Amino acid sequence: MIRDITIGQYYPAKSCIHRLDPRVKIVSTLLFLISLFVQNSLLGYAAATVFLGGVIRASRVPLKFIVKGLKAVVMLLMFTVVMQLFLTKGGDVLADFRIFEITEKGLRTAVFMAVRLIYLIIGSSIMTFTTTPNALTDGMESLLRPLNRFQVPVHEVAMMMSIALRFIPILLEETDKIMKAQIARGADLESGNIIQRTKAMVPILVPLFVSAFRRANDLAMAMESRCYNGGENRTRMKPLVYKTGDYMAYAVTVIYLTATFVLGRFVPFHLWIF
Repeated sequence: MIRDITIGQYYPAKSCIHRLDPRVKIVSTLLFLISLFVQNSLLGYAAATVFLGGVIRASRVPLKFIVKGLKAVVMLLMFTVVMQLFLTKGGDVLADFRIFEITEKGLRTAVFMAVRLIYLIIGSSIMTFTTTPNALTDGMESLLRPLNRFQVPVHEVAMMMSIALRFIPILLEETDKIMKAQIARGADLESGNIIQRTKAMVPILVPLFVSAFRRANDLAMAMESRCYNGGENRTRMKPLVYKTGDYMAYAVTVIYLTATFVLGRFVPFHLWIF
């Protein structure tokens, strides 16, 4: 399960998505995620599927690698679907279990919520798969730069987010090593009830936290010894400059948003799910 978590990892490949400006990928990802929660029609989700499928194909990231990241959130996904399925009321009753009942609206809401969560995870993962942490930092700092007028430490916020993304794969690898070491010493991490499994995680969490604090201290010492002073008067080896492909990517995103808006507003009502 630990190795199935792919969030924060960068997948090197030569594709048009990898070559895009990080600001384009950040803005397009945010707009795509927003579009998932403002549309309620079947045709709107069909447009989102086509758009996301085209991006995945253009990124040249293997679909198996992308789907692998969903295994880590399958429990959260199932819990959300079950809650929506049994607690949403409205429409015809499809099944009655005395205490709970499954309605037509509950089934549709559960299916759409599952699609939303899956597309949200995949869409966010594509951005991290195709963008290095340094590029993400530069992109976020550039987009948030107007907040400097309100005394918001934009560079520090972007740096913290970049460091967090860098540390995720490292901590996952460290967790995997600690678990294997504890199992080799006779620790039982898979049997027993929930309480017993939680207690068995203590020998893993303690050294993991110690290792995380040690790495954070080493990083702070390294930054201080190199006279790091934040983003003030900082220059970049690769300045962010929009190119033709970036404007085309913005255009494709606008076309997708327009399509979802038109499908949601002007398509006949009988084609809607809600």
